[in-house]
Amino acid sequence: MTFIRVIIIGFVILETTNVVALYFFPDSKLANSVGVFKAWGRSQQDPGMQNFTSYLVNWVAGTKLIFLSLLLIILYKADDQLLLLTAAALAISISSFFWRLFPLARKMDHEGQIDPPGYSSILGWMILAIIVMLLVAAFLSLIG
Repeated sequence: MTFIRVIIIGFVILETTNVVALYFFPDSKLANSVGVFKAWGRSQQDPGMQNFTSYLVNWVAGTKLIFLSLLLIILYKADDQLLLLTAAALAISISSFFWRLFPLARKMDHEGQIDPPGYSSILGWMILAIIVMLLVAAFLSLIG
């Protein structure tokens, strides 16, 4: 189960950088912050939209923080069976990105609403790699 722990720790670190970026540097184009979306900059010019989009960004960051806290507890206390189930749950839940978020990101990317261009593809491949690593780690843990 060491493989699963390593992948989950990597995921926690990656997502922690995103939480920090969302809370403290939302204009950034690093750590999957919202600065990559051109609409973010435009939303900051309208006080009503600025409040709304800032609320949503902070809501996402807060939700991720809750999720990460639970993952850390699981990492600390979990036995092998729970780690395996956690890897499966993460792979399934992370896969939901391709259901709703990826089609929107790709559409915005194709319409020139994301900077840098091609960001949606990079993000899609990165998320797919996380899913594959979780599944490979789970498989390796099962066989031994």
